[in-house]
Amino acid sequence: MSERPAVTLLSGGLDSTTTLAVARRDGFDCHALTIDYGQRHRIELDAARAVATRLGARDHVVIPLDLRRFGGSALTADVAVPKRREPAAMTDIPVTYVPARNTIFLSLALAWAETLGAEDIFIGVNALDSSGYPDCRPEFVNAFEHLATLGTKAGVEGQSRFTIHTPLIAMTKAQIVRRAVELGVDLSLTWSCYDPRPDGRPCGECDSCVLREKGFREAGVTDPLRHSA
Repeated sequence: MSERPAVTLLSGGLDSTTTLAVARRDGFDCHALTIDYGQRHRIELDAARAVATRLGARDHVVIPLDLRRFGGSALTADVAVPKRREPAAMTDIPVTYVPARNTIFLSLALAWAETLGAEDIFIGVNALDSSGYPDCRPEFVNAFEHLATLGTKAGVEGQSRFTIHTPLIAMTKAQIVRRAVELGVDLSLTWSCYDPRPDGRPCGECDSCVLREKGFREAGVTDPLRHSA
């Protein structure tokens, strides 16, 4: 039996990498999609390429879409990335939020899925150990899934009923780390930091680094990025 095609959004981070591994485990033939949106942590694009190859994606497309033209985020404009925030304090929507990012990304994934004749889209959003982004919540994902059927030829004509898979959405970061280990993911390939140091190492202080460190610590797993030379 041939594998079902799926489009998987892949940033190169811990969550999207684990999501791709889950999709591959579940028998999907994954077409990995990475968006080069002008993010300041461009090292994640290299991570995504390495992950797509290692996890056996059918193909990997990197689409340039320069959201720096809009700005509005510390990831796409000359705005300082918040540092040294405690996870318990990450309840507001921080300046690292990129306006409508997951709406844009899922729209591109949906366009590719319809072209491929695929009904399944995977995205590594997480609503627990996250920075409070509104487009990582179940309500958003459910609404987009409904939109996918209403706004596509395949959906309107009944050829496809799209499913947005979010296997990590209700997991803690520690659970995500453990799942990645269970699936044999090479975590040294992943990248999380929003504001890399000049020497290319993670800053260890931005929200993404803090949440990653918390997850590895609580999972009892050594983070290869924090302990590399």
